[in-house]
This record gives sequence, C-alpha cells and structure tokens, in this order.
Amino acid sequence: MNTAMLAIAGSVTMHVAWNLLVRQQGAKTRLLWWALATHCLILAPWGFYALVTQAHWTPQLALVLLASSLANVAYFVALDRAYHHAPVALVYPMVRSSPLLIAIWSLLLFGESLGVWAWLAMLLSVAGLLLLASTAWRNDARAALPWALAAALATSVYSLTDKAATPFLPTLSSVLGFISVGYALSFIAITVLLRREHGRWRPERRPPLLTMLIAGLCIGLAYVLVIHAMRSMPAAVVVAFTNAGIVIAGALSIFMFHERQHWKPRLLGMAIVMAGLIMLAIARN
Repeated sequence: MNTAMLAIAGSVTMHVAWNLLVRQQGAKTRLLWWALATHCLILAPWGFYALVTQAHWTPQLALVLLASSLANVAYFVALDRAYHHAPVALVYPMVRSSPLLIAIWSLLLFGESLGVWAWLAMLLSVAGLLLLASTAWRNDARAALPWALAAALATSVYSLTDKAATPFLPTLSSVLGFISVGYALSFIAITVLLRREHGRWRPERRPPLLTMLIAGLCIGLAYVLVIHAMRSMPAAVVVAFTNAGIVIAGALSIFMFHERQHWKPRLLGMAIVMAGLIMLAIARN
C-alpha cells in the first residue's frame, strides 16, 4: 500500500472517531467549537512555527493560504449553522457529497479529467450519501439544507486550494500549520456568532475532557493526512475515499450502539457508497 493510501486509511480512522463523538453529543454542546478550540490550543502553535520556518514561501502560497483560510471559515460557520437545524446524520452525508463538486471545478479550471468510470463511481457514491441523509430527515430540517450545501461548496474550494499548496509544504508539520490558520480564523468566527446569538463566549455544555482531546486531535490531523494524500492523487478522489469513514461510523452505530431507526435504508445507503468507492478504486488502477 502506497503512502497516499496509508494516509487515507489514517484519515478514515479519525473520521470514524469524529463522527461517533459528534453523534453522542447534544446540540447544546456544540462539539465543533470545542474541537477547534482544542486544536488551536494543542496543535496550532507548533503548526504555525513549522509553516513559517519550513514552507517554501511565494506569492502563490500566500494567495492559496488566504483562499483556503476563508473557505475554511465559510465551511465551519455553515456546518455549525446546519448542525443547529438538523442532526449530524442528515447534515454530514450531504456535506460529504463535495467530491463531485471538486471534480467539476478540477475539470473546468484545470482540465483535470478523471475518466468516465471514475465519474460514474463518484455519482454512485454521492447517491448513497444522499440516501443516508434522507433517513435522518425531519420536518424542521429544511432550514439546514442551504447551510449544508454551502458547507459542501466551501469544502470544494478549500480542497482545491489545499492541493495547490502542496508543492510549497514539504513536511506534515508545515501542512498542519497551513490548515491551522483556517481553523483559528474559523474558531474566532464561530465564537463571535455564539456571542451574538446567545451572549456566551463558549457553548452551554462542555464535553468530557477525553472527548475534547480526541475531537481536537482528529479534526486537524485527519485533514493533514488528506492533504498529504493529495500530493499524488486528485483531490476529488482523495476526499471521496475518506467517505468510507461515514460508512464505518454508520455501521458501528447500528451494530455496536444499536441505533436501529431506519436501519435497512441506512445499510442500503452505506452499501451504495461502498460500491461507488470500490468502483472508484478499480477505475484508478
């Protein structure tokens, strides 16, 4: 297994942990805020130092850093807003349909063609994700749709800019610093929104310390591995493969945590996602 696939496997593992943690926390906890706070406290200082000292600084790197950071802010704000209106089980699969958008931008902007079978594989995978999301639909979830779509669009933007940054980031530490800039700005933005809406500088509830630590480590390190994999693989393909984490987390929620509501269509959606990813892997070879 090459280093790109090893990086994807590590990222998928952390995505599983992140998904399961978010499922267990209530809306008042706003685990996204705590995860970003923990990342900024523990990982960001080293990342900032590495970015300054190890990156190959050029005007192009500064430009993609700005674009990526702003897209990250848009992503986390939109994701936070979507979680406010609907559960993770509905929002996250919709947001993770972004590989299709990434592939479209890559084709239109860079002429990067993935091949017919890869396109069909991603379409199949996205269909499975949308089926998964539909099983968590509730009457008041409509308000989450624009925010989830905005988060998916922001994901496509920062994924492309992050791939463009890889030639200038020679180490994993410098990649960590690159994403930490966007994460720090996102944390500030979410905190300001929290203060404006609820008059508080932090969420109403605090998760257990271990949950905060795991969430903070996973939310950043998982994406460091994603960017590392982008060095040798198209961005759309890398992001698509990480969606295996949603399938694994969903299966664990059914068989280990006995979340049996709508379990049959959920399993069907997971099977469709995995069929698309297997098809994508075959198309890549």
